[in-house]
Order: sequence, then C-alpha cells, then structure tokens
Amino acid sequence: MSLDGSTLDVADTADNDKAFGRPGSSRGSSAFPKIRFVGLLENGTHVLWAARMSKYKTDESTLAKDVAPALQKGMLCLADRFFPSYKLWQRAAGTGADLLWRARKNLRLDVDQRLPDGSYLSRIYRASSDRRRQRKGIVVRVIEYRLDKVPNAEPIYRLITTILDHNPAPAKELAALYHERWEIETALDELKTHLRGAQIVLRSKTPELVRREFYGLLMAHYAIRGLMHEAALRVDEDPDRLSFLHAVRVVQRRTARFAAIPPSAQESPA
Repeated sequence: MSLDGSTLDVADTADNDKAFGRPGSSRGSSAFPKIRFVGLLENGTHVLWAARMSKYKTDESTLAKDVAPALQKGMLCLADRFFPSYKLWQRAAGTGADLLWRARKNLRLDVDQRLPDGSYLSRIYRASSDRRRQRKGIVVRVIEYRLDKVPNAEPIYRLITTILDHNPAPAKELAALYHERWEIETALDELKTHLRGAQIVLRSKTPELVRREFYGLLMAHYAIRGLMHEAALRVDEDPDRLSFLHAVRVVQRRTARFAAIPPSAQESPA
C-alpha cells in the first residue's frame, strides 16, 4: 500500500470558495478553489480504495489520520517524509499493518542498537520533554542509504519501519521496495488527467455536489482499475503493463450503447 495526497481544482463559485478556499499566488489568489485529499493505493493493481477530502488548507497528515484506520494486518504501507508524526505513526501501526515511511531530515533518531545489516533501532517521541525523560517512546527501525550515480539524488535517504527484525526484511530489500511508493503518483495522474479527459476542474458548483463528484471519480477509477486487474489475471500479465488510457477508451466505447436507455418509470420525474 502507498499513502499520499494531492489537490483538485473545483468550479469557481462563491459557495465552493467559501467551503474549500484557494491557494494564494503572487498576484493575489489562484484562479480556482481547490480541495485536498489523501488516499491509500494498492500498489500492484493501482486501485485507490480509501480516501478522505477536505478544504485546501487542511493538512495532509490530518486527512491521513482518517484514512489510516483502513489499514489491516498483513499490509505494508509506504509513505513519504511529510507524513511521519508520533500520533499518525501510532494510529497507523495500531491497525496491525507494517509501515515503511521516509523520515524528515530534522527528525532526531538516536542509535539505540546497531543491527548486522547496517540498520539500527531507535525511538520516536511525541515531545522533547518525553525524549528527555525517556518515556512513551515508540521503537522504530531506521534504514539509511544513498543512491549512487542517480542524477539529482539527495545525499542520504532515511526510512523508518515497524519491521524491527532485519532477518526477514534486510535493509537493502526495504530500501529498494520503498521506491514502489511512486506507483501512487502514477495513479493520481490517472485520476486527475486521463480519467477526466479535457476537464480542468470538477464541474459541480456547490460543496455537496463537489463531494459527490469527487467520490464518484474515485469509484470510476476503482471500477476501471478493477477491470484491468481482471484482464491481467486472465492473460497472466502484470497490471502495470496495461495502459490505463486505453482501458478508459475501451470502457467509453462500450458504455456509449447504453446512453439512449431511458430511466425506469420509478426514476422518472413526477
């Protein structure tokens, strides 16, 4: 699983502006109000299966607290460096899922025990006072590595994980696995660009309809990715090798034949 967030432009109406807000710019404010959302992705199928949305100024870590309870035992959740915090880590780890998140540069991670694979055990604390008193610390395993001969790579990368035993999960394997987190960037691009086609903003003009449209968009993405997964299983192929844009076009061609079917008598307006 991968955890990440993004934003979407919504229709420029007074109600949407009041409900969701918009980012500032060098010339005042942006052209459209925006919503912010955070979701969980199943990396292998690119299915976005859990998400929360809110106004633009809502912090991603705040939204992540509502998404994290969807994690389950047996899952491994990947997340970028903007997410690790004591409370969010505690909440996500409390689900029984394992976590592998990148840590910020300024996160203090003292070495408690060095492990044979080069990783080490440390602790994260809710506050500096807890660190000084050595109380309420959560044990994590820290993995530090470099990406040699990679253009624009940072000097060092740090990951923290709930997997404390290095034997079933060596540091090199986890470091390589973490970069699967970029799968969610591809899925977000599918959602924001390819699925909506030429539409620049969500078209709904009221906050309630914006919420419905957002979750409808997620459901459409879920349905298409589900069909792609079924197709991949039939031919024993990796879903990553199938084109999402092609799948959208196939679905569009197949659904056109149903456009002329009128609603039932019960659904017709009185």
